[in-house]
Amino acid sequence: MILSAEQLQGKAATIRLVVMDVDGVLTDGKITYTSDGQELKSFNVKDGLGISLGIRAGLQFAIITARRSPMVERRAEELGIQHVRQLSKTKLPVLESLMTELSLSPEHLVYIGDDLPDIPPMQAVGLACCPADAVREVKDVAHYMAQARGGDGAVREILDLLLQARTNNPS
Repeated sequence: MILSAEQLQGKAATIRLVVMDVDGVLTDGKITYTSDGQELKSFNVKDGLGISLGIRAGLQFAIITARRSPMVERRAEELGIQHVRQLSKTKLPVLESLMTELSLSPEHLVYIGDDLPDIPPMQAVGLACCPADAVREVKDVAHYMAQARGGDGAVREILDLLLQARTNNPS
């Protein structure tokens, strides 16, 4: 399902909302607990800068994740991500609700996911992307697979592609 460079540029140029999973996309997918039970997550600063650049370029961002984490809320707030939906084990209805709320069509959305719960929303958007270490089933439905792994610059790589497409095809 991987698109040619030309097809990818065409789809990327129409994107207005970037929707991302967290664990395995914005993080490396590992969950670490301290001895007192606190959960730790590590986010890549390059991904963060890419999100900031995307917001400045007019993109909107959303997070849909099955888990609940104060670290996700904090990171989203730091970066200016306005749409955060946690405890969303079934992600497609949440995605559809976001499209309605923001008056966007599927072709205006990119979804970045890495595991099985991400497949339905990936199949419902104009551009489906994944990190290099996504599960095989996700890679099979992705239009673009980043060279970078989740939590290691995959989001930045995808955002650079989107921003380049916007520069090449200003609307």
